[in-house]
Amino acid sequence: MSKKKVVLNVKGMTCASCALTVEKAIKSKRGVSDVNVNISTKKATFIYDPSLVSLQDISESVARTGYRLLINEEREVEDQNQIEALHTLKRLFWAWLFTGPASVLMLLEMSGILHIPYWNMIEIVIAFPVIFVVGREIIKGAIVALFHGHTSMDVLITMGTIASFSTGIMRVFGMNIANYAVVGAMIMGFNLIGKYLEAVAKGRASQAIKRLLELGAKTANIVVDGKEIEVPIERLDVGDVVIVRPGEKIPTDGVIVEGETTIDESMATGESFPVEKAIGNEVIGSTVNQMGAIKVRATKVGRDTFLSQIIRLVEEAQGTKVPIQEFADKVTSIFVPTVLFVSLGVFISWLLFPEQGRSLILWGSTFIPWLNPNLNAISQAIFATVATLVIACPCALGLATPTALMVGSDLGARNGILIRTGEAIQTMKEVDTIVFDKTGTITHGKPGITDIITNMDEEDFLSVIASIEENSEHPIARSIVEHARTKGIKWSKAKNFKAMAGKGVSAQIGEKTYYVGSLRFIKEQKVFPDNFLSHMNTLEREGKTLIAMSDKDHVLGIIAVADTIKEDSKSAIEAIRSMGISTAMLTGDNETTAKAIAKSVGIDTVIAEVLPDDKIEVIRKLQSQGKVVAMVGDGINDAPALKQANVGISIGTGTDIAIEAGDITLIRGELSGVVKAIRLSRATFKKIKQNLFWAFFYNVVAIPLAAIGFLHPVIAEIAMASSSVNVVTNSLRLKRISLDEKGGEKP
Repeated sequence: MSKKKVVLNVKGMTCASCALTVEKAIKSKRGVSDVNVNISTKKATFIYDPSLVSLQDISESVARTGYRLLINEEREVEDQNQIEALHTLKRLFWAWLFTGPASVLMLLEMSGILHIPYWNMIEIVIAFPVIFVVGREIIKGAIVALFHGHTSMDVLITMGTIASFSTGIMRVFGMNIANYAVVGAMIMGFNLIGKYLEAVAKGRASQAIKRLLELGAKTANIVVDGKEIEVPIERLDVGDVVIVRPGEKIPTDGVIVEGETTIDESMATGESFPVEKAIGNEVIGSTVNQMGAIKVRATKVGRDTFLSQIIRLVEEAQGTKVPIQEFADKVTSIFVPTVLFVSLGVFISWLLFPEQGRSLILWGSTFIPWLNPNLNAISQAIFATVATLVIACPCALGLATPTALMVGSDLGARNGILIRTGEAIQTMKEVDTIVFDKTGTITHGKPGITDIITNMDEEDFLSVIASIEENSEHPIARSIVEHARTKGIKWSKAKNFKAMAGKGVSAQIGEKTYYVGSLRFIKEQKVFPDNFLSHMNTLEREGKTLIAMSDKDHVLGIIAVADTIKEDSKSAIEAIRSMGISTAMLTGDNETTAKAIAKSVGIDTVIAEVLPDDKIEVIRKLQSQGKVVAMVGDGINDAPALKQANVGISIGTGTDIAIEAGDITLIRGELSGVVKAIRLSRATFKKIKQNLFWAFFYNVVAIPLAAIGFLHPVIAEIAMASSSVNVVTNSLRLKRISLDEKGGEKP
């Protein structure tokens, strides 16, 4: 049985440490690999071997750590961050309904402006419901974590708030200690503010999947026994024929079996102009029918459709890790227990060296208003310990990478760039060599007319040759007919059509017989193209295929046919070279043709006459020279080379997208997508580095201040919450990046 990749929802996670715990539980099972648990999306992504382990076994392993892996659904339509935000908002209301007035009264009482009888008891009464009722989920999370032998950010918040609350209990029972009960309620209140803002920001960052799901049609009008029946999209089967009227979304991927129309495919390809479609043409589900009513036979439904593939790809990208995140994960995994140890050390130090601490507080009180040098040793020890516990929560570290990756993958999807792995984001910015396949990548991959040399009127020439070639199924004949059609040329019906395999054709138009085919075929008719020799030599040097037309006496004209270059190939390669990246082209074509194409678009190096199986060796050779290589190909016959490259970029359009071949897939089939992918990589990784820097900087600076007693616990909680929100909002600024420019932010 082959391995399977799944994206499953996880319940109960509240912080980065929770995600790491779930990740370890999944990794512990034999037959599981490539595990990543994303705290931002609340999802676990992994590959497992059903012959070695079942999803039920993996779920039970996660359950033993206190969390739930939902194995009966691979995707939730509802936005969990939005639900979490609404739930947290309710708790936030109740928390500050008590804490707000209590905070004002506490400040008035502390300043001596107001004396409140039984204030110590009142503080306990107010703080209790905030900490133990409104904050019960956080305390429950901490208990579950400790019960299962691991720590989390909930543990730090719980210890800080309960320690603060305990001072009120001790004060009421006669101990000479400052009462921090309301401070504990304030810590819980500010923690909930942070969680709410974080959930809102993460919800804005994770809109990609929701937007993609909204693109899909909800119902389809199918034809059954000649009657039209409306059914939910889930009931569509392969082979069903659906009616799609102008303005309606096409329900699923299929083929037109009746009618002609134009379709807005911008959702799939990014192409702003409508595409003309007729019988036999493929259509993409969720694109919009514009002009005529059509009937479509479903060829793919459900998870096999183009839109579902894109959704799965975006989910997988958001569920993968950037290599730099491994460092952050290691830090986070040891951070919480280290903080607990440091906090214990802070508490003991203040008790053992109270005079030194008091001297420090006395000096600090001259410029920090909340410092009180008159507190006794125990009160000051609790003050510093609680601040250390709270400020050290590494939430920002845990959010730094996944939020940037989420926004980056969303931005990529909106620009036709589908990223399969987080590693590709990091590696793409390091690429110094890009190798391009020729056919279907730099070029369109089909013959096109490049030159027409004739001694007739060009329209008359095209009319005659199209009349003849209309009867042929040869690809070059098809391109000639299509070229004439786009020029608006009218042609007549040919008679006595004859085809000589591999050579050419002949036909009669009116009373005259014409011959169309290779130069060798024309010469066999005892007709020689002497008056076209100079043009022929030039065109052949450019690697173009020549088709001639003659009558019984003279060659009437030459058509040059070549695999035409995509409109944006030259500008894209120029942009890539301007970034300091070397370019090379791999092709099985002859060297003359390959060099002509490479010269026209500005490719540095040409490697021609290469068999598909040998392309991988070219990539390996470049890598052995220390190059970081990206390979750009059509994603099918270039698959081995795409996999070997440091980054494989698959070119694909419409339903033919080769989604599994590369690390990055360019839906629109344009090389400008490679330029955008580089800019996206650099912009996303820049955000990741910024996030990690500020998360580390904040902890490095703040923890010592808390330990020496300079940081008020409430200020510590505000700073901790602000740090997490700052990381997420900084990631959201990626949405303002213009990939059409040099990675700059829009004003």
